[in-house]
Amino acid sequence: QVQLVESGGGLAQAGDSLRLACSATGGAFSLYMVGWFRQAPGKEREFVAAIKVRGQSTGYSDSVKGRFTISTDNAKNAVYLQMNNLKPEDTAAYYCSARMTFSSTIRIAASEYNYWGQGTQVTVSS
Repeated sequence: QVQLVESGGGLAQAGDSLRLACSATGGAFSLYMVGWFRQAPGKEREFVAAIKVRGQSTGYSDSVKGRFTISTDNAKNAVYLQMNNLKPEDTAAYYCSARMTFSSTIRIAASEYNYWGQGTQVTVSS
């Protein structure tokens, strides 16, 4: 079983950048697909980005494509979400998630991920 811990959230102004980190312990990191989701108050949790650790296939939501980049550091069992050109609508709690899979097809439904971190808050002011 894998445990996930997010870090790197905080306050930012529109146009700024932040990098979120997700540290994974336990499990076979290379077999996981790791996703970032976010949830704003009163809204459903939504897919942001995901990466298949082995093979490095990636996927992004349309709302962040071109601004956010997901990557891994396999030596550290870590997944990063580089967020550039932040917008107020990016304000949300961001969650790291993982599912063990041999497939490289990116999954975007939260229900398909088995493990979740506690979340880290990102607040972007205009």
